[in-house]
Amino acid sequence: MVKIVWLLKKADHLTDEQFKNWWLESHVPVARTAPGLRKYVVNFGRPDSLAGKPTFDCEWDGVAEQWFDNDEALNAAYSRQVSSEIRADTMAHVARLERLIVEELEIPIN
Repeated sequence: MVKIVWLLKKADHLTDEQFKNWWLESHVPVARTAPGLRKYVVNFGRPDSLAGKPTFDCEWDGVAEQWFDNDEALNAAYSRQVSSEIRADTMAHVARLERLIVEELEIPIN
């Protein structure tokens, strides 16, 4: 399994609510049609007042997770024609975007 973690910083011209609406109403319906996509999770940042809070605020407004069976499936999904359109739409709604390909190791909790 190949997992991508996307880190997104919303564009300055968007409110938090506009960013969430764009992501869930416009982006997700197209992104979830990627061939070979096995799982897609969206995580929105929220204010942090919990114990152990870092001394600085997080720079990211959201994180997306995508799972594919293998590198070939991921490459096929991101090589399709609509990928450049999705990318352009994303870049119109974010100030910054980073991608991290990860190996997920689930640690059992007793």
